[in-house]
Amino acid sequence: MSRKLASIQKVHDIVPIEGADRIELAKVLGWQCVVPKGQFIPGDYCVYFEIDSFLPIRPEFEFLRASSSSYMDSPILGEGFRIKTRKLKGEISQGLILPLTDFEELDYLMPFDSPVGEDVTNLLGVKKFEIEERATSGGTIIGQLPYGVPHTDEIRIQADPELLEDFRGKKYYITTKMDGSSHSLCIDENGFHVCGHNYEYKDDGLSSFYEFVKKRKLKEKMEAYMKKGNPKKNGITSLVVQGEFCAPGIQKNKLKLQAPEWYIFTVIVDGQRVGLRETILATSALGGVMVPFEEIGDDLTAKYPTVDALLARADGTYPNGGAKEGIVIRTTVPEWDKRIDAYLSMKVINNKYLLKEKD
Repeated sequence: MSRKLASIQKVHDIVPIEGADRIELAKVLGWQCVVPKGQFIPGDYCVYFEIDSFLPIRPEFEFLRASSSSYMDSPILGEGFRIKTRKLKGEISQGLILPLTDFEELDYLMPFDSPVGEDVTNLLGVKKFEIEERATSGGTIIGQLPYGVPHTDEIRIQADPELLEDFRGKKYYITTKMDGSSHSLCIDENGFHVCGHNYEYKDDGLSSFYEFVKKRKLKEKMEAYMKKGNPKKNGITSLVVQGEFCAPGIQKNKLKLQAPEWYIFTVIVDGQRVGLRETILATSALGGVMVPFEEIGDDLTAKYPTVDALLARADGTYPNGGAKEGIVIRTTVPEWDKRIDAYLSMKVINNKYLLKEKD
């Protein structure tokens, strides 16, 4: 499920800000944004731009130029405006909300049949903000992700508050969201694959992750694990292991590690994601480290009934670092959620982490 950086939504609540005469809070999905007072009322259609949207240069966004932290001339994306978490009058603002009527190309959606949730990212020229990392953990690209290696994006609870209801009555577990670079290993009928978030890489001597894989003998350990077979079948024909690669030089090394580590969070056997128990066993067989385990329970919604409750749960720090990025929540036994057309899981980003991000 791709991320909707810009989408049509409805404002479901307006909340005053204490001591503020010109601004107030507008709530969309599970997010809140600071807006000019009187610009919206509950029920208004709007365009919601998520955090890390990179908006193009166009008149509708020029008001953002006055904010030195919004306008950027990115070496990757060119000129534009980055949307990130801000704090105004003591309130967190997460994203940008603009009236639907600001955009002529969206006139066809007016006046009453606007489909809430429609993705207008490409239509409005919005891209995901990306930066050049100080140290690359990838290397030379040789292709897209192989078949069977999924993107590792999780849906943010604020972007889809209905996920709370989807978790009702289900056994769940919570892990720490590590702040690094997503990497996957795969063995299938076409051989061994080393991948980043979007691409497969070759062993060219430029990849710090490839060097880590060879030093830990992960290819050999995966092959040995596959030979033991899947007890429910006649052997493992394909194996995908995904994790977060954290190291000095990556994402400012917020974990303050002295040496690289790969924190495993997903194991896929013969095309099927395995559950918590199998993930722990596979990680152990590879001599690896799983993402830190925080909690297991029987009914997430009963314990954390609101988005705000989950945001409070996501607060915290890394053992040797600052504010942790957040948490990831999954069912202990993988369950396909037809509503989101993906495995039932979500991430909750720590607001304190977002506020401290300066990149």
